[in-house]
Amino acid sequence: MLGNFSYHNPTKLYFGENAISFLKDELTQYGKNVLLVYGGGSVRKNGIYDEITAILKECGKNVAEVSGVMPNPTAEKLREGVKTAKAHQTDFILAVGGGSVCDYSKAVSVSVHCDEDPWEKYYARFEEPDCEIVPVGCVLTMAGTGSEMNGGSVITNHEQHLKIGHVFGDNVMPKFSILNPRYTMTLPKYQMCAGIYDIMNHICEQYFSGEDDNTSDYISEGLMRGLIHASRIAVQDPQDYEARSNIMWTATWALNTLVSRGKSTDWMVHMLGQAVGAYTDATHGMTLAAVSLPYYRYILPYGTKKFARFAKEVWGIDPAGKTDEQLANAGLDAMESWMKELGLVLNLTELGATPDMIEGIADATLILNGGYKVLNRDEIVQILKASL
Repeated sequence: MLGNFSYHNPTKLYFGENAISFLKDELTQYGKNVLLVYGGGSVRKNGIYDEITAILKECGKNVAEVSGVMPNPTAEKLREGVKTAKAHQTDFILAVGGGSVCDYSKAVSVSVHCDEDPWEKYYARFEEPDCEIVPVGCVLTMAGTGSEMNGGSVITNHEQHLKIGHVFGDNVMPKFSILNPRYTMTLPKYQMCAGIYDIMNHICEQYFSGEDDNTSDYISEGLMRGLIHASRIAVQDPQDYEARSNIMWTATWALNTLVSRGKSTDWMVHMLGQAVGAYTDATHGMTLAAVSLPYYRYILPYGTKKFARFAKEVWGIDPAGKTDEQLANAGLDAMESWMKELGLVLNLTELGATPDMIEGIADATLILNGGYKVLNRDEIVQILKASL
């Protein structure tokens, strides 16, 4: 049964090769002091930085910069950004990069005027902001996280070996996001494929939960089929604009809260993957890929009907002559074959995890209750060992 829910997403999107032309109009709606946030320097090499700073200058903005935002932004880096934003009296934050830069910028936005340590308030106690929030806009350069159209923000605390996400409300979502698929085409293939699996798993986390006959599931199945098709083209030709466009658009719809409506949602693959990331600092999408199949094979008996539907509707497996269990397993086998096509990492050892880390990773894994099976710690250890 489709449950009761509300749905509102305030982020305005500009999509396509000319999307950046709308940045000037958007910037005129915000104050003079802009904090420009970006990552390790690729935006300088590919010309995006020059393009954006020229627009900022044309708009008469007073710009300060926070560069070097890492793939797994840290609590220390967050505090650094807050210090810069305060000194600049920031009116608006412009994030230029992938999901980590967008996540980080949202974390800064709720922390600039916060009187407490942001890690403790937002990521340890999961409290909502009760202070002024600095508005954020995004220029996306990597498809995967959906951070351009949601309130999610993941921060890593290396000292505590924790990587935690906070999903903030509508008031923290980006005011606008600019999505030009060509901006994603300078990514290394490894990062492209990691992003593709992040998209797939976002959909799976919402799909493998709750009731079967739900409109959100039909939308999810279409998104997954489209992603699989586009990913196979992109892996062979990363410069294929249509494939990269479809991947980018699917990433946004995978996690802008639409397909979660009426669903309890699972998110245990993300909890496992994020705990791994806190210990290894490995690429997010690859940590998800490494733990997904062991997790899904473990919970399959508790959601066999849905996994069988997944096999039939997403992977096109003929159910004739198969039990639901056989069909369900065939679907996961098909997903594994596709993951190998993409060159994804399918074990934690390759990501730097070692057997002596397992207990600590298990301790760092948040246990959620929205999926088909609520895990206990011993089961988490078992799944992690199977992921090695």
